[in-house]
Amino acid sequence: MSLTRSLRSAFVAGAVAALLVPESTAQDWPQFRGPERDGIVPSIETVKAFPRGGPELVWERSVGSGFSAPVVTGDHVLLFHRRGAREILEAVRASDGEPLWETGYQTTYKDDFGFENGPRATPVVSEGRVYTFGAAGTLTCLALESGKSLWSVDTHEEYGVRKGFFGAASTPVVIGQRVIANIGGRDGAGVVAFDASSGAEAWRATDHDASYSSPIVAQIDGRPAAVFFTREGLAVLDPKTGDLLYERRWRSRSNASVNAATPLAFGNVVFLTASYGTGAIALRLAGGQLEELWSGEGVLDAHYSSPVRSGGTVFGFHGRQEYGQQFRAADLVSGKVLWSTDRLPAGSVTRVGDRLLLLLETGELLLADASREGFAVAARAQILAGETRAFPAFAGGNMFARDKDTLVCLRLWQP
Repeated sequence: MSLTRSLRSAFVAGAVAALLVPESTAQDWPQFRGPERDGIVPSIETVKAFPRGGPELVWERSVGSGFSAPVVTGDHVLLFHRRGAREILEAVRASDGEPLWETGYQTTYKDDFGFENGPRATPVVSEGRVYTFGAAGTLTCLALESGKSLWSVDTHEEYGVRKGFFGAASTPVVIGQRVIANIGGRDGAGVVAFDASSGAEAWRATDHDASYSSPIVAQIDGRPAAVFFTREGLAVLDPKTGDLLYERRWRSRSNASVNAATPLAFGNVVFLTASYGTGAIALRLAGGQLEELWSGEGVLDAHYSSPVRSGGTVFGFHGRQEYGQQFRAADLVSGKVLWSTDRLPAGSVTRVGDRLLLLLETGELLLADASREGFAVAARAQILAGETRAFPAFAGGNMFARDKDTLVCLRLWQP
């Protein structure tokens, strides 16, 4: 199959992919980076502009520490954060921010590099349950309506996991009755699947250490597959059995490095990107064989932010966060850089129709065209005051975003 045909098949696969994500409505944002974990807001045409003075503030509330992103399901906004020595999952009403319930547990996690001690991974909502993965590796399942604890596993204790640089940060993925997580444990427990109802281990696979990249679901060889970018590189697994379908080492030669960006999948093509001298790679997966389409540094080397795709174009932040980054567009077929901006603060990117929303670490929100021709800011607004690293959520015409101590709900469009 030609690469062009592979790319075209991605659009057909989109209809099938809707069957593979956690149960939600078109207005929900039930997991990290949206319904299909691709950073794309479904079901609307575009955002044309911001109102004068910026998007309308619907409500705001103070929150605890952490980098976990909000998620939205129905009239529940769920935020996983830390207050004092407790990791807390809190549910508030999407319409007005009023509290519905909260629950939590004690944690002793301490970041060794001076970053926040709160959770990194984002909650996942599926079939009336919420799953969280704490910074110290506590995997929990709770009832969506009440917050009642259904089961919990201390994965670091159970699987002998080393602490790593920044704690557990890879958001698990739910596929059917499997909760699948990049644990990074011993004795073949690099990736572990748990029964969604009981928390019992269903299978384990690979000896890969954990990364900070969250897995996705993709259609590979005509069937759903769990696609992981672990500490070691690519691991594509059968979600039912844990069978390793494809594997490719892709990591920095430096031990002081991380893999953090979520993979992109389009048809049978998988795109990985990392900083620390790693670069980017596009691989075609078919019939048990891996074909490297292109690879190398200097195209789009993402540090912690995950890129988004529009057709055969990928948009994302290039370079190390601490040095300032460029925002870029690159061609997925050839690996050619189409355009690149001057230095920007680091941030996250979301696609809304033919527009991009960039939420910078400074709390500034930029609106730009998802264009192969160049980068032009159509609108900008300061929406948060503190350091902003968590990815935003979008549902019902609203944007939900947080900085170090505040969660805001902003009106962006009329649903």
